[in-house]
Amino acid sequence: MRWMSLLGLIAMTGCVEVVEQGQVNRPAPQVSARPVATAPTRAQVEQFISVVQRVEPVAERECRARAPRNNCDFRIVVDDRPGQPPNAYQTLDRTGQPILAFTLPLIAQVRNRDELAFVMGHEAAHHISGHIPRQQQNAAAGAVLLGGLAAITGASQTVVDQAIDIGAGVGARSYSKNFELEADALGTVITHRAGYNPVKGAEFFTQIPDPGNRFLGTHPPNAQRIDTVRRVAAGL
Repeated sequence: MRWMSLLGLIAMTGCVEVVEQGQVNRPAPQVSARPVATAPTRAQVEQFISVVQRVEPVAERECRARAPRNNCDFRIVVDDRPGQPPNAYQTLDRTGQPILAFTLPLIAQVRNRDELAFVMGHEAAHHISGHIPRQQQNAAAGAVLLGGLAAITGASQTVVDQAIDIGAGVGARSYSKNFELEADALGTVITHRAGYNPVKGAEFFTQIPDPGNRFLGTHPPNAQRIDTVRRVAAGL
């Protein structure tokens, strides 16, 4: 188990580890519907550290139990690049180690430990559920399908390449909403087992714009996500 030292962040020196932008699972940031502070207070930073210390070991235990072939050594980092929206995401570094990244505005936006723990559990669940490789497989399948259809029609290489790009994008989004709901469900379990209230944590969804049920949207409606959390929590 390893996590970054945030002593520099507490001092607000800006000396924090910045995540590598490699294979990001979340296709688009969840931006707050209200004005958000760009930098967390000292109390919010200490809250972040406290939640990391409780959620990380639980997430790693769930990972080892549910996905023993995965790398379950989570690395939790702060994305301190200027101008970032309130966002959290899961990615992998070049060695395959799972990274859970949080922007400074996100750390400043969450209203309590339950919300922060739920967001953290949700992002850990993306890795445990293997969403990055599954998303890559869907993208590859979409690229092959649409690119192949374009080639069969005798289209030019330029058109075929465009079809491949479009197919990859559609394929990657095909099950994106399902992935989010799966992560909400498992994130609920992780949050609960870390000693936090996942139903209270899911109130975080009331702070972000509702994406609705758009075709090929990346996230399901907020109400559906909250219902998922309540249903899973009721069985714990």
